[in-house]
Amino acid sequence: LLLALRMLFLALLVLAFAQPFFTNGDKKATENRLQAIYIDNSGSMGLRKDAQRLLDIAKSAARRQVKNAAPGTKFVLLTNDRPVSYRPMPADKVLNEVNGIELSSTTKTARQVLSLLKSITESEAIPGADLYYYSDMQQVAVSDPPEADDNITVYALPVNGTEPLNIFIDTAYLVDPVLQTGESNQLIVRSRVSGKAPGQAPVLNLLVNGQIKSAATISFDEDNQSIDTLSFRANDAGWQRAELVIDDESVKFDDTFRITARSAPNLSVLALNEGQPSPYIQAAFRAYNGFRLNNANIDNPPADWSTYSLVIVNGCTRISPALGKQIALALQQGQTVCLFPGKTNNIAEMNEGLAEIADLSITNIDTVTQAATSLQQGSDLVRDLFEQVPENVQLPVANWHYVINSGITANRQSVLSFRNGDPLFAQYSPQNGKLYVLTTGIDLQSGNFTSGYFFAPFLYRMGISTNGGNMYALTLGNNEPAYLPLNKANERNMVHLYTQGSDAIPTQHGYGAGLNVFIDDVVHQPGFYSLWAQGSDTTVIAVNSSRTESQLATIDPGQLNKLWPGIDVEIVSADTIGTTGGYNRWGSFPLWKLCVILAVIMLAAETWVLAGSLRKPTAATQ
Repeated sequence: LLLALRMLFLALLVLAFAQPFFTNGDKKATENRLQAIYIDNSGSMGLRKDAQRLLDIAKSAARRQVKNAAPGTKFVLLTNDRPVSYRPMPADKVLNEVNGIELSSTTKTARQVLSLLKSITESEAIPGADLYYYSDMQQVAVSDPPEADDNITVYALPVNGTEPLNIFIDTAYLVDPVLQTGESNQLIVRSRVSGKAPGQAPVLNLLVNGQIKSAATISFDEDNQSIDTLSFRANDAGWQRAELVIDDESVKFDDTFRITARSAPNLSVLALNEGQPSPYIQAAFRAYNGFRLNNANIDNPPADWSTYSLVIVNGCTRISPALGKQIALALQQGQTVCLFPGKTNNIAEMNEGLAEIADLSITNIDTVTQAATSLQQGSDLVRDLFEQVPENVQLPVANWHYVINSGITANRQSVLSFRNGDPLFAQYSPQNGKLYVLTTGIDLQSGNFTSGYFFAPFLYRMGISTNGGNMYALTLGNNEPAYLPLNKANERNMVHLYTQGSDAIPTQHGYGAGLNVFIDDVVHQPGFYSLWAQGSDTTVIAVNSSRTESQLATIDPGQLNKLWPGIDVEIVSADTIGTTGGYNRWGSFPLWKLCVILAVIMLAAETWVLAGSLRKPTAATQ
């Protein structure tokens, strides 16, 4: 026994002194890698597991991990917000920052997180990184695969609660393009359910300027959505702050949808007709309240077009230079003009006027019947027209069309195109305004454009495109501008954003006859905000959180290796990381200390055995 204890003592002593040589390679590798922690603080992390939010569980695990890290270890801390530092920080500072993390309206996909981490490693000249990814593994966040990178290892730490249930307001909009004072205004509201269906029908409330104006009980269909109509009256022409609120105990960030609107005169549309007024144009604008249509002859147009939100030139087989100059002036002032031509072989009379408008010319007429094959979904007219463009959507057919040549300065964007690339309907931006040109006629002999999906909605969107400044419902993170019809703002007189005593200057660029104000850099929470520049009225805008985060479906973390090819992914339990016996990458209690303690125990045991044997009486003594 004494020999065994002595052998163990010597072996442990040797191991204690040799351990630095065994672990030196691993320590060196760890020191040469960036240690990064990502804590998902998106809205879905507000779900609860027992009494704790998922965010608090993730923060607790991250604190435990940092506290048990090897002395001197530095970390980069990432969230959905802008990083506190792009350089590694000591543990005490990381712990302080972790304590301050709260839910954010900003979202980041895994692809964005890893892209940011890669840029940090490159800027710090670090060969690789270990990323500890605390998240509920929401499908919308992790399904976009990051770029392959052999130098990044992801330790996925899933944080999940009970079966998710989220009732949220997806979107809402006013039926009419203009808010009516003293009359009933209708709001269309679409609500959805993510997860299991609620046991009790929720109530949707409409508040205007803080007062409840209307309410409805929501009943969801088999697709887990509900479309409801709420009405209210505006008592004055000032800004109306409308809030649609639904009571949902599980997830709160998407329970409110905000819209701001103010009363304005009806939108005026001027239709210049070569012949009789088009019944299709008249019917389209009769379908929408808030528009006033004025018909005039193309040979006798009004001298002043400044009061019109849209000018339509209908059935024209000629455009005089004088009319072309008047159209060019309207475009210079930021107005919207639409050309619906008639069929003619006298192309020269058309080109005389087109030359005054922009670098445009008709080269010939194609008389082959063709269907449009391409729809530009990023166009201002098409974007948000459909939630999702139907796969079987029927594009218009033209029995003939003009072939139009455009120069670079015309800035053409084809909205509807034929297979050979010729535009059926195109947008040109030669100046501040927008010129829309249909290359065929709107009569039945020319095709079916007026009877398809797009005619009336396109007219509606063209009619309101220059009427910005009367209605807002922006979404955070979409880089969506607030258009202000201001022409007095400049470098010395910038538009300011105000809220609760704070003042910021957002990014802003001239657009048409006004200004596009981009708020994402200065606004981080949904709510109502005021925009103001010297010499102009205050504009109140509504900002909502992104609804992509409202879909709570998660993925099995075991699928990450398949979803993220080219990324080394290891699954780690957030409950045990940094604990004794749990996952601890750095080993906060070094092996050599353990060997020394065991060696001392062996030495004590050997001494005890020797002492016992010395006290034991011998046979001779007895």
